[in-house]
Amino acid sequence: MATKKDTRIVYFGTPDFAVEGLKQLVENEYSVVGVVTVPDKPAGRGQRMTQSAVKRFATTHDLPILQPEKLKSSDFIDKLKQWNADIFVVVAFRMLPEVVWSMPHFGTFNLHASLLPQYRGAAPINWAIINGETETGVTSFFINHKIDTGAIILQEKTPILPDDNAETVHDKLMLLGGKIIKETVDLIIETNGNAKTIAQEHIAPDNLKSAPKIFKQDCKINWQQPATKIYNFIRGLSPYPSAWTSMDINGKNTEIKIFASDMDITPHSLPAGTIQTDYKSYFKIATTDGFISILELQPQSKKRMPVKAFLNGIGNSKPSLTIH
Repeated sequence: MATKKDTRIVYFGTPDFAVEGLKQLVENEYSVVGVVTVPDKPAGRGQRMTQSAVKRFATTHDLPILQPEKLKSSDFIDKLKQWNADIFVVVAFRMLPEVVWSMPHFGTFNLHASLLPQYRGAAPINWAIINGETETGVTSFFINHKIDTGAIILQEKTPILPDDNAETVHDKLMLLGGKIIKETVDLIIETNGNAKTIAQEHIAPDNLKSAPKIFKQDCKINWQQPATKIYNFIRGLSPYPSAWTSMDINGKNTEIKIFASDMDITPHSLPAGTIQTDYKSYFKIATTDGFISILELQPQSKKRMPVKAFLNGIGNSKPSLTIH
């Protein structure tokens, strides 16, 4: 029977979200024989070469690292085979070709930040909040030919609170994901690779919701909507990629990113998009059924700031303000 000491694991991952699972395996003395992450790349104004979060963690623990440009290259495949792994663990990495994910005899499993089969895709955390969900979770599943469709191994839920945003939910799921990765590895080892699974097609509801990648144009706020929908949209995109709106300040157009808001469902007769402010302490925008109060924002070419700092900057001149 396999044990955690003799079960060889290769870990695939890139961002901070993927570090927690690797940390759990390393600190609990599993046999992590190698790590695969993205190549270093230039970042920031100085374009200094930057390592992925997973590489930084792996380096501090003296783990062997591969950083392939192409996942089908013969050089990478040969080096990966030399690690002779029993399990591949994949968290927030690129889509693997079959020649890779089919390699270990215990299989390759992925951690996804949703309760599959709901929210398959690149941005499950954002879309769950945008759609007003009150719970989400993490799922481990065996990788197959189609993205996020493989047989489910384990799942665990967590609530989405009314004041949660994408950052707070990300951090909850990161910690929960580390726990589920360890439990999934344990289950695979205990069953010699024959862990009981659930096919996603057996539990898929009729109203499947997807989580496609989000682009800048998708993040513009439509003020011709109810306050609750706009509030969820803002927190679902905060802090990244961030909801934004266009504002005219004395006729000069600028983009404003909005990171935090509050909502007030109050009947009114104002056109949606109307701004109300005292230029000192409050700044709110009419929706179809109430108001969104802006609490934290970032004007174009400036730093992120509380709304009072923004109002202090424009308050003396009291400019005309128009949202569009």
